[in-house]
Amino acid sequence: MYARIGSRLVLFVAIVGTIGCDRATKHFATVALSGEPGRSYFADIVRLEYAENEGAFLSLGATLPAAARTGLFTIGTGLILLALVGTALRLRWRGWLLIGTALVIAGGTSNWIDRVIAGKVVDFIVVGVGPLRTGVFNVADVAIMVGMTVLAIGEVRARLRTAP
Repeated sequence: MYARIGSRLVLFVAIVGTIGCDRATKHFATVALSGEPGRSYFADIVRLEYAENEGAFLSLGATLPAAARTGLFTIGTGLILLALVGTALRLRWRGWLLIGTALVIAGGTSNWIDRVIAGKVVDFIVVGVGPLRTGVFNVADVAIMVGMTVLAIGEVRARLRTAP
């Protein structure tokens, strides 16, 4: 019983910590980078530049009418996040599946909060070498990508365990 409470507490702290870190870094980006030229670090491998994304991943859907963006990216994402939480609880996910899902939920929730408050997501990190660069992203996006990677690893491990 204590192990179950302890693991739930760790999970809760990880989710709240991820959301808190994302919110704090977005606040920093808004205060320090908005309206300013981008900043370059580590021989231009990391750039910090303020951007507001009204769309989804890589600004997909940013040109849709405002009502469509609200429906898809605010209401739709909120419903998907609720369904994901409900599914994880109902099916009592554990281990890799739960950790990956928690990271996806934390990142998704923090970006969802941006959409509810402002109708757009604050992005500010670009990584790359020379002309080869990522799109602009934030800490919540990192949590989502790490969560999806953990889910994929968990799935591969599960399939390897059950393979004949």
